[in-house]
Amino acid sequence: MKCPKMYVNLIHEHLDGDITKENELLLKEHLHQCKGCQQHMHQLKRTIAFVQSTSHIELPMNFTAGVVAGLPREKNRIRMNRWFTNHPILSAAAVFVLLMSGTVFSAWETDEDFSVSKQPNLVIHDKTVVVPKGETVKGDITVRNGDIKIEGKVDGNVTVIHGDKYLASAGEVTGNIEELDKIFDWVWYNVKTHAKQAVDF
Repeated sequence: MKCPKMYVNLIHEHLDGDITKENELLLKEHLHQCKGCQQHMHQLKRTIAFVQSTSHIELPMNFTAGVVAGLPREKNRIRMNRWFTNHPILSAAAVFVLLMSGTVFSAWETDEDFSVSKQPNLVIHDKTVVVPKGETVKGDITVRNGDIKIEGKVDGNVTVIHGDKYLASAGEVTGNIEELDKIFDWVWYNVKTHAKQAVDF
């Protein structure tokens, strides 16, 4: 027959030394009649004695390090997941930079079409843009995937992307001349162009 929980609680109070005299008498009477509670109390006393006997054991100094070293190594994927979880802003920035880098490199590699900004007085032969001698082009000229030969005057900036510039002895450019053959120059040029367009808008 299962004893009421009250007696189990009294056994615990007795072993902890927190039992009142009335409850101790009640527990003694019950233990004389109940073999199950006697056995339970005996097992608890043996457990307490065992724990007390091991309390003086000292672990070696490198015990914790040895246990940790013996554990299986954490998988890189789990470590990365924890890092991304603990650093959400850095994670979002890293993903953004990765995606933007892929887009920029893809645009750099696939941008092979010849193009030139529309300006009057320009002559185009194959992929070479010529500013003829004696002509003045007012405004900026941008040549992509081609060359520019300046024999006349450009009243503005000249930008050559994936190409070469040739300035004749009589040629003149009032602004800046830029050749963009490196991806970082190209990215910076696009950033400046878009910023200027946003300001002008």
